Amino acid sequence: MPTSLLIFLETSPVPADETHFSITVLIALLLVASGVAMATKWVRLPYTLALVVVGLVISPMHFLPVVHVSPELILLIFLPALLFEAAWNLKLQHLRENLLPILTLATVGVGLSVGVIGVILHYGIGLGWSSALIFGSIISATDPVSVLALFKKLGAPKRLTTIIEGESLFNDGTAVVVFRILLGIVAGTTAFNSTGQVIFSSVREFCIVVFGGLAVGAIIGVTASTLTSYFDDHLLEITLTTIVAYGSFLLAEEMHVSPVIAVLVAGLILGNYGRQKGMSPTTQVAVNSFWEYAAFVVNSLVFLLIGLEIQVTALSENLGAIAWAVAAMLGARIITVYGLMGLMSLPNLRSEPISLRWQHIFFWGGLRGSLSIALVLSLPVTLPGRQTLVTMVFGAVIFSLLVQGLTISPLLRWLKISTPQPELQAYEAARGGLLAEIAAVAELDQLRGQGLVTERVYQAIQPELEHRRESLSRRLSQFDLTDQEVDIELKNRMLRHLIAVKKARLAGLLHEGLLSEETYQELIQTLDADLTQSPGEFVSSPAQMVSPGSE
Repeated sequence: MPTSLLIFLETSPVPADETHFSITVLIALLLVASGVAMATKWVRLPYTLALVVVGLVISPMHFLPVVHVSPELILLIFLPALLFEAAWNLKLQHLRENLLPILTLATVGVGLSVGVIGVILHYGIGLGWSSALIFGSIISATDPVSVLALFKKLGAPKRLTTIIEGESLFNDGTAVVVFRILLGIVAGTTAFNSTGQVIFSSVREFCIVVFGGLAVGAIIGVTASTLTSYFDDHLLEITLTTIVAYGSFLLAEEMHVSPVIAVLVAGLILGNYGRQKGMSPTTQVAVNSFWEYAAFVVNSLVFLLIGLEIQVTALSENLGAIAWAVAAMLGARIITVYGLMGLMSLPNLRSEPISLRWQHIFFWGGLRGSLSIALVLSLPVTLPGRQTLVTMVFGAVIFSLLVQGLTISPLLRWLKISTPQPELQAYEAARGGLLAEIAAVAELDQLRGQGLVTERVYQAIQPELEHRRESLSRRLSQFDLTDQEVDIELKNRMLRHLIAVKKARLAGLLHEGLLSEETYQELIQTLDADLTQSPGEFVSSPAQMVSPGSE
């Protein structure tokens, strides 16, 4: 366990009053980040990527004191907060519905990516096997800091976002485990007698670390979720979630299991079970606001520090090695995404097919960022070729953030899966507001019926709620959604929802023994085929649904 947890920023030179200096640097970074955030309101550039650009520009100017990213800063201070915030907001139902593609990309995909990158770099530029594979494990982690911030900004479809979020979160744990195993082998901390023993011991260690992280996260998540039901104090519960985020990470690290997976599992359980069962609506709002702010601050510092850390002159001197690194990264991503996603369309797998358009987004949206930088900086200084690996990782990360990050939005629009049209957004805002007012009126009526609200308070609040509801209802009725593309989008959303309802009912019938496995598979295949059709081509006849091949 690193001991320098209190040194959040490594600065040079260090003045006598180091604490004051560190706080000054922190405030300066936050000022720059705030300025960039305000500027992006008028500039069509994702906020996180703008921070990287600003960091690259101001770094040679010495506008700020020399600031270096330490692995402790990212791995032990920033990463738990980012992982927990993402897991806290990830719906378990959405994750469960897309578990197969997420786990496939996060496990088999990482292993395949490490191998492909290793082969390309070994035979392409003669990099040693150990260095090539270590680089593969470092760069195979699609950083959640980059991916989550970017896709929230772009407003990608929910299922697409869920799969990319899930992959980026869970493959971090896999990549870190593989990285540590490879580094242990290269450093010679473990002696092996044969290749078979290397493989067996690596697989055993991988399973121990991963499932150990799952167990630690599950225990902490369930315990914290149980505690939330015994009190209702938003300050205490914010403190509890903070303890869960960092406590699960530190405990897993101490037990030599995966801290990343521990934080993810604890956050998923607390966010989906503890929040619903033990937190009042007021407390939920407070906790959500806290973690939203925490993620904003951490994201701001991480991306700005990446820009400040990367030296353009060092990159220009190693363009050849960086070009090979980028080619290997993209080549491995192509094989991983298109190869594994093609398997998702096999009829025997209970997974909705993933369209080719979405596969393009999976490929190009696999950004790399802070985690890769933290891992490469954590390499021992005595490791042969360390400086080459650092330069290659920095070059690949800057390519990923700037080239892929800046072109993903046009790609989404070109593939017609970007943010909805303004008219559709206005319609959704009015409908969402109406549904919220209806829920508020229903809750007030229920509280009145239970005697928890006096008649005087009820009469003071109810007319205002009813007025808002009627106003939104009139506004909603004024929308004339005659635009063909808007109409198709609304139909597609509703049909996808109805197909999900059908699948849930069929799964229930199978569980109850009212459907045979063969019939169930036929019906599911028909519904999966419906997902790839246009709205006018969906199967509507029960007879067609029972016999997919009939005409």
